[in-house]
Amino acid sequence: MMKLRVKLALFNLLSKLVFTLLFLLLMPYLIERINLIQVDNDLIQKREQVITLISKVGIEPFITSDTMNVFGSYNILKEEFISLERIDLKEDANYIEVSQRLIEGEDIAYRVLNYSFKVDGDTFLLEVGKSLSSILHTEKNIKKVMLVFLVFIILITFLTDLQYTRLLLRPLDIITNKLKGISNPSIFDKTPVRTTTSDFHHLDHALKDLMAHIDELFQKEKEITVNISHELLTPVSVIRSKLENLLIQKDIDPEISTKIEESLKTLHRLQSLVNSLLLIARIESLQYLREESFSVKEVLLEIISEINPIAEDAGILLKEELAQDFQFKEANRSLIFSMFYNVVNNAVKNTLSGGEVLIKSFYRNNNFVVTISDTGSGMTEAQKDTLFSRFKTKLETNGNNTGIGLAISKSIADFHRIEISVDSIIQKGTSFSFVFQENS
Repeated sequence: MMKLRVKLALFNLLSKLVFTLLFLLLMPYLIERINLIQVDNDLIQKREQVITLISKVGIEPFITSDTMNVFGSYNILKEEFISLERIDLKEDANYIEVSQRLIEGEDIAYRVLNYSFKVDGDTFLLEVGKSLSSILHTEKNIKKVMLVFLVFIILITFLTDLQYTRLLLRPLDIITNKLKGISNPSIFDKTPVRTTTSDFHHLDHALKDLMAHIDELFQKEKEITVNISHELLTPVSVIRSKLENLLIQKDIDPEISTKIEESLKTLHRLQSLVNSLLLIARIESLQYLREESFSVKEVLLEIISEINPIAEDAGILLKEELAQDFQFKEANRSLIFSMFYNVVNNAVKNTLSGGEVLIKSFYRNNNFVVTISDTGSGMTEAQKDTLFSRFKTKLETNGNNTGIGLAISKSIADFHRIEISVDSIIQKGTSFSFVFQENS
């Protein structure tokens, strides 16, 4: 996936390259025409200089009886020449042509301006020539300069376009960063984004309104959850107390005693569910403090020692490879313990006898990572999508239900800004990854 600014810059670059390609195709013809026009203008300018000189000093210094009515001059490299000759012409001459000239035994091609004029009734032909080799050399130099200039312009415009789009899209980056890691709409940064682009202004305003509306709905949901949970706890406690009082009676029927014990187990599950809902509501309401500093490795070892007897009874190997440790600052130890405990306990319950659960810790890209992997039955993509949702639970291999333990783990991870992800393959197992930011 490419960033928008890079796409815009690449589009500008590609459009310039297309025009550059067209220009390169036309450049030889254009440079040739421009160069010839410049050469012809130089020849005409030199012709005017010669005519001006003749008008001042006369024709005699150039045409004498000793010169046989012909005057010629060329530079040492034979790149240019000027000739003046008394001649009989029926028509006036004023044209430019390419012709060969024999100079000191060397046949050289020139671009020659021919011009006739009269002095004291005599007709003279003035020829001003420039060698084609020097013209082509100049043309090559122009092409080189044009190519270098063209590459320089493309590079400069690409960099300026990239910088301009970066500045132009900076408000969008700010808006995107405001949305990153938002686990609760109440912590959304409502500071207006400074921009002169109306689209970004409207987007920022719409997001603030949306977050405010979502936050309002969340608060209502939390309020309802807390109220219902509190209202449920009181009658549950009363019923539990009465049932326990019935159990301690001496003359109670064994069959009734069994039914009461089953009812108490059901009440215990209901009470655990209510307490879990209250826990999630309190976490999302930021009612817990994050003032502790502790070793993540110590927390994991404590969980392993607590769950290992359960794993051994189930014939499951609980392994650890905690090569790296991380001192977690500004956190809540009991919540982190619950987060890992729920996942490890879930992994053990979803692994058949003879399987294993592996807990690893390591550093990756300067971030501390904890992975909890099992060799259980795995999950489908649909199950992964609802794994952390409340009440949308995944059935375990032993027939029990995972409840909302993973939803609690996800809430705790979000509360501590820990990135949690899941990889799973059917019949091969599942792996949970917890990524702690280095600056945590």
